[in-house]
Amino acid sequence: MTPQTGHPAPGVEAVTTQGTDSDERAVRRKVAAATTIGNFVEWFDSGAYAIMSATIAGLFFPQYDKTAALLATWAVFAGGFIARPIGAAFFGRYGDRIGRNRMLALSVLCMSGATLLIGVLPSYATLGIAAPVLLFLLRAVQGFSTGGEYTGASAFIMEYAPEGRRARYASVVALTVGLASVAGALTGLVITSTLSESALESWGWRIPFLLAGPLGLIGLYLRSRIDDTPVFRAMERRDVVQDAPLRGAWRACRRQILTLFGYSITNAVSYYLMSSYMIAYMSEEVGYTKSQAMLTSVIAMLAYSVACPVMAAASDRFGRKPMLLAACVGFAVTTLPAFWLIGRGLGGAIAGTAVLAVLVSVIGTSNVPAMVEMFPAQLRASGSAIGYTAAYVLFGGTAPFVATGLVSLAGTPLAPGFYLMALAAVSAVVVLCSFRETLHLPLNRTTVLER
Repeated sequence: MTPQTGHPAPGVEAVTTQGTDSDERAVRRKVAAATTIGNFVEWFDSGAYAIMSATIAGLFFPQYDKTAALLATWAVFAGGFIARPIGAAFFGRYGDRIGRNRMLALSVLCMSGATLLIGVLPSYATLGIAAPVLLFLLRAVQGFSTGGEYTGASAFIMEYAPEGRRARYASVVALTVGLASVAGALTGLVITSTLSESALESWGWRIPFLLAGPLGLIGLYLRSRIDDTPVFRAMERRDVVQDAPLRGAWRACRRQILTLFGYSITNAVSYYLMSSYMIAYMSEEVGYTKSQAMLTSVIAMLAYSVACPVMAAASDRFGRKPMLLAACVGFAVTTLPAFWLIGRGLGGAIAGTAVLAVLVSVIGTSNVPAMVEMFPAQLRASGSAIGYTAAYVLFGGTAPFVATGLVSLAGTPLAPGFYLMALAAVSAVVVLCSFRETLHLPLNRTTVLER
């Protein structure tokens, strides 16, 4: 494969989705709906687990030590990420060889089934040690599915998006994450506010997980009725589909993979600190009630959701690199003040988490289009899955566990803030020194772009 610099290889068929025809707009609406519902199911799970983390700790682990039980709960949460590299390899290869839409249909089926089974899983009191083991295995199935979902959904919707509006279309992927977290947090807020402690522990905690079943069937139906992307169909016509896209991506796109990993670590840690960890952090470490912590989480995720389309429009106007760099610098400068505010009363907690939420929207809405644009079409699902998933496995999935441990070791609730600031500084250097602007790169190219 001969490196090129910015234009499709000779003989490559031009593929575009740009136009104003009503049929074309209708197809894009269907694509957005299929992407949204499937991605919603994937991320509602993480929100449900985080919301019920303290309850799960009491039901699935021996209560010799409260902190140890919570750490074990977060360890199982992180364990779900262990299977993500396997899922990324499987779904990335599947998406580059068989098609984007088939990959997404399979991923939502795996996720919704595993989440539903968590909802009917007996506790430690019934099964003993088998209960946390089964919980870990089901989390692994969820992680396997998630390994290909986010990057696959990003490629799917981006390859349908009109030129000049890619980030705005792709923002539904990041936006859905926020909406799923809001729905999960609201579900948890209603459950914990209306049920007694005994009812919550006996059956109430299962409700968010059981909802995944019907949602997954809706996602599967919608995704099975959408044609594959124009870019993938063109690849099939040109017979450039790769037999071994994983190996090809690592050989040809190693710099892009490492660059994606380098700035995605901040995206991963900031998101999971804000969404999954913050509820337990506020209730267990800072002293807020569960209802106050969940209310704060709902407001933060609403701020994130509102900011996503705004920041995506800015990314389409100013480019991916300036937005990624602004987010990393923002985290490096404002994270510590935000964590300080979180400990200064409910108003301060809302303000502090909202600041973090807006910064997560800045990095997330540029990360999605950038990781799709930086890879050639025939290696896109595999290359983006490797770099993005590695960051989420090593840093995102471990973020709540590391944060809980840092607070215990350092003896200060500000410890997670220092951790995020350090990672943001590293990501800023990666973006500044290694990231090449991808805003105007053609998505149908089959060439690898060098720096």
